[in-house]
Order: sequence, then C-alpha cells, then structure tokens
Amino acid sequence: MPIVLPRMHASQDLQYDYDCSSRPRSPAIILCQDCYPNSRYQMTLPMNMLIQAKTLPPRDQEAVMPANHSNHSGSNPTVSIIIPCRNELGHLQSTVDSMLAAGGLADTEIIVVDDGSEDGSAGFLTNPDSIYRDVKLIKTENLGAARTRNLGADYAFGDILVFCDAHIRVPPGWTDTLASAMASPEVSALCPAIASMDRPQDAGYGATWDSSLAFSWLPRPMGYGGGGHPVAVPIAPGGCLAVKREAFTHVGGFQHNFRVWGFDDQEFSMRLWLFGFEVYVHPDVQILHYFRPRHPYAVSYRHVDYNMLWMAFTHFNQERFAKTIALASARAGYLEILAEVTMAEAAWEQRRNYLTNRTHDDNWFMQRFGIPF
Repeated sequence: MPIVLPRMHASQDLQYDYDCSSRPRSPAIILCQDCYPNSRYQMTLPMNMLIQAKTLPPRDQEAVMPANHSNHSGSNPTVSIIIPCRNELGHLQSTVDSMLAAGGLADTEIIVVDDGSEDGSAGFLTNPDSIYRDVKLIKTENLGAARTRNLGADYAFGDILVFCDAHIRVPPGWTDTLASAMASPEVSALCPAIASMDRPQDAGYGATWDSSLAFSWLPRPMGYGGGGHPVAVPIAPGGCLAVKREAFTHVGGFQHNFRVWGFDDQEFSMRLWLFGFEVYVHPDVQILHYFRPRHPYAVSYRHVDYNMLWMAFTHFNQERFAKTIALASARAGYLEILAEVTMAEAAWEQRRNYLTNRTHDDNWFMQRFGIPF
C-alpha cells in the first residue's frame, strides 16, 4: 500500500521568480560563488551570553568559532540537536518544548539556528531566566537550509549530530534510542519513522527516488518485528536525521553550494552511501511532523532545479546527468541554471573530488536500492 504522507519536499507552493512566457535564446553565464554569502551572524550561548562572530568562511576552510568555544564547562554532550529555523513562530517553541519534555537530555544539547526569521520565531529563547536558558541560539541571515545546518554543526559539541525541522514532536527517550542504535559501527546515519501530526497512523520509514527523481516515502519494512534493529534506506529525510560527526565531517557536511532549499537531505544521504557510510531508519522510533501547505519564506523552482542539477553534475554519470537535465527542461529558465552549474569551477572541483575519492559510483547506489533512474 502506498504511503499517503505529504511529500517532505512538496513543490506545489513553489513560485517562478522569472518570466515563464518564453525561453531565453541564450543562457546567461553566471559563476557560482563557492562560499557563504557575505552576512553576519550572532550566537546566544546559555545564560544569555551573546557572541559576535565574523562572516562564516567556505566549508573547506577553518570555521570561525566563538572565543570561548573551547572552554565548555563540564563533559561534552554525546548528542547535539540542531534545529534550523526561519519564520516558525509557534512551531519552533512547540518543537523545543517537545524535546525538553521527552527527557534523555543529560548528554544532549539543543542548538537553534535562526536564519533571518521576520516573525520573532526565536524570541522565547532570549530570556536567561526561562526554562530555555540552556538552549543555544545562533542568528544569521539567508544562508539557506544546507548551510544553516552546517553552521549549527560548526558550533555543536556532540559526537552525534541530530538535524531536526522546527515543526516536529518527539517521543520520550528518542535521543537515547537513536544514540544506542548508532553505537553499531555500520550505522553512520539514522532517521526515525516520520508521520504527519494529523495522521499519526501513516508513517514513512525513510525515503527513495522514483523514475523521475522525485522524493518517495518508504513503507514500514516488510517482516520487521521490532527489536531495535535499524534497516538500510537510501535517503534519510531532513525532518529528523542523525549522523555521526566523523561521517559528517568526512563527507563535508551538507552541500554548501546549494541555494535556499531543495535536495539537501537527499544529496547528503546519497553522498554518505557513495563514500562508504551507511544510512538507516529506526522503525521503533516515530516522530510527528507538521507538513506545511506552503513555505514560510520564498522558494522558487530556480532554487530547487539549481540544487538538483548541481547534485546530478557532481555525482551522476553522463547518461544520468542528461536525464536530470531533461527533467529540468520542463521549466522555463533551465538553460541559465544549467550554465551556472556547469560553468562553476566549484562544481567541477567537487565532481573531480567525488569521483576520485568515493567508494561507490552512482550506478552502484541506484542498483543497491532498486531506484529506476
């Protein structure tokens, strides 16, 4: 029976931010910048300590850390929960409340990265005398989904990084269960089952791609009888994704060249597999996710297609890349996007690096999981 959850990456609310009436006669060649945009960000540490930080450098350079980052008092947490946020008023606080109520936080820290919210989403975290006093808050502007996650990881202490959406509910002891499963050497990344808040009986157990490279939820593994044994999946959805820091660092984190939103969790999961790390779902842990009818910030098909083409160019063979171009060609403006990707030196450098150093190729990945693309 097919999973009836909304797609984690639904596109019905995406808007064209260019003229769709005609296709351009020639592509505009724009070189992609292999760096974070010029922006400033702040970090609020526990007890309302505000740190002014410099512009974040590219991910392949040393990250700028607060002056007191190495002076963390007490033992380092085992788990760092990282919550990217943008215009999540109400949802973010409910998510943090759920995590605080779930327990199992003795060796866990919570980090919220507010990426330029305009609705005061994280205002409740600024009171040093509140129950949220130990939640770290980082403020930045318009880094996008992938780089916001990376920024949170740069400030995290945990050996296990758990990236969560700002609109979820978690069950009691969820971090303990995930961390216990990740003690197995083969489990490098792990996601829980994810169900809709209004239909908790319908859950997705990881995800895959269909013949059009579209995100598709997986059903509960056949024959699974419980017992805490994770099951391998091609894609761990970004709504809740745990990864060992060692694996995260080895593959370079989320794709820092991506724009705004789209394909960041899918590309990251595939890259883990290609570099020899394994991705699993834990069917015994289920979180509830609010599937938004639309994004609370501007996302266009240009962003999604750019990320899809960047992923395909840096990972796929020639035939599979051509198939991806054909998918993007259904929308006006794809030639400019294709030119931006294929003319970017950063994309060529990444492609050379990935193809040289990866353990498996894209054919292996598609065959391993029966993906018809």
